Amino acid sequence: MPETKLDTVAVADRLRPVLLRVGRELRREARRVGISPEQVSLLVAIKYAPGSGIRELATRERVSAPAMSNHVDRLERDGLVQRTPSPSDRRRVGLTLTDDGQRVLRRVRSQRTAWLATRLKDLSPEQLAAIDAAIEPLSELLP
Repeated sequence: MPETKLDTVAVADRLRPVLLRVGRELRREARRVGISPEQVSLLVAIKYAPGSGIRELATRERVSAPAMSNHVDRLERDGLVQRTPSPSDRRRVGLTLTDDGQRVLRRVRSQRTAWLATRLKDLSPEQLAAIDAAIEPLSELLP
């Protein structure tokens, strides 16, 4: 039997709008918790690289250092992050999540998971299995 070869451009063209719509819905779920998707992104970045400075975070998130400083100022004012002096270099200040910042991230994650679970439960067992099987290959798309 001849092997069927899928056209990667055609698959990408069909997958892209679906991923964009799912991403948009997940961002809406963050807003329901009372935080912007951009703030969630920064909180996640700080969570996984505690002690990072403004410049490091700006480079990682691809924004200017002054813009990042403004974003961090808002997060700090909202009690979600704190600036902590480096024990080895007093000129350096690192960022860490506060307990409230950790709680907000947990609420966002719970809200997003609940949104997805609600939609997944309406699928047939075969559809759910297909999505489960696609998770690993989809994760290979990311750096």
